[in-house]
Amino acid sequence: MADIPKHEDKFEDVLVQVQHDLSQLKYNIEKINVDEKSATLDIKVLDNAISRTQSSIRRHAEDYLKSVNKQQLVLPTIEDIEKQTLKIYKWKPSLESLPDVYSQRKTFGAVFPDRKVKPEAAERLAVTKAKGKCVQYLPEVELEPVIKPSLLRMSAQHNIMSLQPRLELHFSKKELDFKPHKESKCQMHSESRVGTKVGESEHLLAGLPSLPTQITASDSMGQMETQDQSVDAYTSTNMFPFTIVKGQIDPMAKDFICFKEKFSWCWSNVVEVLDDLTKLLREFAVPLAKVDGEYLIELLRESDYCWRKTLPKATLFSLLENKGEVLELVSRPGQRYRGEGGRDVAATRIQTWWRRYLTRTSYLCYHRRKMAAELISLSYLFHYQKCQVKKTLQAKRFRQLINYRRRAERLAENWKHIRSSKRTIIHIPSLGFSQSWRLSTRKYDILQNIQITRLCDIRDENVEVIYICPMHLGEDILQYYDNFLRRNGADSSTNQDLPCNKRFLILTPEAVDHFPTRNMCLSTLLKYSPGTLKQIKRQIQGKQAYIVGGVGHEDDLEVADELRVPILGPEPAVSQLHGTKSGGRRIFSEAGLEIPPGKGDVYALNQLYETLAELIAQNIHIQRWLFKINVQRGGRDAAYCDVCHLGCYSWALQRYQYFGSDLWHSTWVQETVMMKYLEEIPEWLIYYTILAKSSRFQSWSEFLKIFLRQGGVVEAYPPSENVTYVTVDMLLEPNGEVTILSWGDQLHGCCHLDIVGSIIPKTSVHLETLHSICMRVAHACKQNYIIGYVSVGLATFVDHSTMKQKIWGIDLDIGFSDHLAMTQMLLMATGGTLNWRTGCFEVPVKEKCSEQEGAAKRLVDSRYAVVGIRLFHSNLSMLYHSIFLNICKWNCIEFNKKENQGTVFALYDSYDRCTIGMIAVSEDLQGALVTFAQNLSVIHQEILSSKKEEETNFEAVITNIEDMLEVIIQNKNQLKD
Repeated sequence: MADIPKHEDKFEDVLVQVQHDLSQLKYNIEKINVDEKSATLDIKVLDNAISRTQSSIRRHAEDYLKSVNKQQLVLPTIEDIEKQTLKIYKWKPSLESLPDVYSQRKTFGAVFPDRKVKPEAAERLAVTKAKGKCVQYLPEVELEPVIKPSLLRMSAQHNIMSLQPRLELHFSKKELDFKPHKESKCQMHSESRVGTKVGESEHLLAGLPSLPTQITASDSMGQMETQDQSVDAYTSTNMFPFTIVKGQIDPMAKDFICFKEKFSWCWSNVVEVLDDLTKLLREFAVPLAKVDGEYLIELLRESDYCWRKTLPKATLFSLLENKGEVLELVSRPGQRYRGEGGRDVAATRIQTWWRRYLTRTSYLCYHRRKMAAELISLSYLFHYQKCQVKKTLQAKRFRQLINYRRRAERLAENWKHIRSSKRTIIHIPSLGFSQSWRLSTRKYDILQNIQITRLCDIRDENVEVIYICPMHLGEDILQYYDNFLRRNGADSSTNQDLPCNKRFLILTPEAVDHFPTRNMCLSTLLKYSPGTLKQIKRQIQGKQAYIVGGVGHEDDLEVADELRVPILGPEPAVSQLHGTKSGGRRIFSEAGLEIPPGKGDVYALNQLYETLAELIAQNIHIQRWLFKINVQRGGRDAAYCDVCHLGCYSWALQRYQYFGSDLWHSTWVQETVMMKYLEEIPEWLIYYTILAKSSRFQSWSEFLKIFLRQGGVVEAYPPSENVTYVTVDMLLEPNGEVTILSWGDQLHGCCHLDIVGSIIPKTSVHLETLHSICMRVAHACKQNYIIGYVSVGLATFVDHSTMKQKIWGIDLDIGFSDHLAMTQMLLMATGGTLNWRTGCFEVPVKEKCSEQEGAAKRLVDSRYAVVGIRLFHSNLSMLYHSIFLNICKWNCIEFNKKENQGTVFALYDSYDRCTIGMIAVSEDLQGALVTFAQNLSVIHQEILSSKKEEETNFEAVITNIEDMLEVIIQNKNQLKD
């Protein structure tokens, strides 16, 4: 083991003194004022050299102290000891029995009294740390000889230090656990320990291992004096404030010298903290700072500074007594740039922010480009997928269209055989209008179910009917139609399993429950109902079958392709092209039928204004102009406007009278009138256009928006007060033959545009004229690839200029019409037929013969029927159908099967129950009209409620029938005269 230098403490003092002298020299140099005439002294270079020397000495001093502290201490040789000798017991415990010295670090007592210690006194011997040495406590044993405390301290200290390596001089908060400023408390603890230290020292020395039996008293006394100085340094700490001016410490200041002398034993750590503090104050240009020296020493004890080597700024500022003023100064904006190195820090900050701005800008540009690239790629991906799906759908549609045409060819080839043999008709009353039109229509499912009377096709013995219903029907409606069809000689089935002897089946697609608010057409609902499709396949397996649809839709082809049956109707594209109001005008023009003045395919507002101005100028005698939307059926969604409200109309009449009818049609004459019309037409339409009461629109702006979106027709209203509208239903068979199925005069409701029913048979047009018109229209339809069911609307009136009857073609509907469906029910109820040659509605009647013949002859008699298709009353929803039918029965509103006259109802739905159909049959026209009007009046009185305002068209229909009855009575009187 190496020997330890005897004057190590003096060497430490020398190092500290050198550091002090360098600091003093640095301070003095700063005060030197060089004369202007003399040579210039570079103080900054000298200052940097002194600082480097001071740092180097400090670093070497610390390295030396660390190497010294880590060496093992051995007991010195005891020489020149006085004659006093000391007998010490040997200490032989195991090292594990030593107590935790770090948890018991307390300062040793001030001094032991020079007196004998009793053997029974128990006290622990404390080995204090002098100038950075550890303070440890060891167990003691009782000492029999009386020893001096100074010798005992010295021996115990050297013995313990020889067992463990010395620690660094840097202390931690675990080593210094006392409060120096609380001197009174330390003195109290020192005095309290005097009585116990001797006993502890005896216990300690009793276990020392093989120590020399003699200890020199002079050496022990010298070392104890050193220990006493360390203890005094700890216990006498007090507040030592000093001042820092402009980030510099005056080493010659009395307060700083006093602070330094008191804490020289830990000065290396204090110097580092002060260097950090002064550097921080110089950086923020703090002119004056007062340091709390006591708090600085306390902070060093309690913190782990020796491990971290630096303190945060907040902690450094907390060492100041005037920290409030300093923090207020430091917190000023830009204060950091006024201190030491401020320009460099400002330049660095500016460059940092500028680099951040450039980086941020470039990143944002990159981010925008990246997002744009991602958006473009996603858009392209979606577009590509959409194109692929579109191509797939187009290929699928094309394949379905090819299959439709092949099946249509086979249907045309075998049509005669199919008509004369057993067959199954799949009725799908679908209204395949555009999506916007469907979504804006209320009660769309009821509109599609108005043709539920297609079930009456089973009056042909060879026909079985599968009716696809767009809603769930209640048991009351199912029972009603079952009884009606059975009473007229047909078996039925409303269950899923259709027995062989049942001839009709009602099915509701399961997709109705999945899309309750989407207003889908029935073909689309059926396409999304695989269960219903499977059931239909099972019913038509091995049978001749075909589909009869409604308004054509693309999904009709998919349903037909799935069921592998033909469609009795045109292609959907052909139906959508020619089944509009504009398409009907083109068909009538091709057929050579006279059409009202007007123009179709109007899609723009300016086009509408110019068309009106031109038409009004060319047809000066037309008093009313109609506006019809292309996709409407039945004339419910229409509007009209009278030209009498135009301010320039009287002036135009004067111009017409002035130029005459021959010159009036010249372009140069009408140009001035058209310019006047164009100025007034926009305001004229806004204020004087009247919507049909049955229209779904509430204002002209709403009507105009849909009119321009769907396209429409502007045409003239017949220039007569007495106008009769005729409806004719035809079947254009696949083999080219034409069959006229029904005809009748239209029955109107609230206005002439609201068609609520018809009168069968027609009485307003000569039969041969009507037949000729129908054949021409049918021929034009076949040229445009239209087959199946077609409904033609005609208007007839007397032209006052020629006093001849005129017939205008005003409407063409492609598909199975509501009028034809009600006609089927009429024929089913009466068992009659419509004789096209005679133009009569013939029904069989029984007449008893004479008693000799004893049998009844079956005769044929003519009948008249008034058919109401859309009879609406809001109070009908308060009655269930069974109660409503009972009320009608109590008022004798029923059908007499024996006489083939009376009243038959058509029920459409089980939930809303506001719309019904009614057929009144009588022997003559006047009787049928009276019966129909009386039935409406009785029903209205029965369901009338004083507490609720009803919405109904009953009263309007009754008024129109009364006007017709007056005309009939006048005609009869004129015939009599």
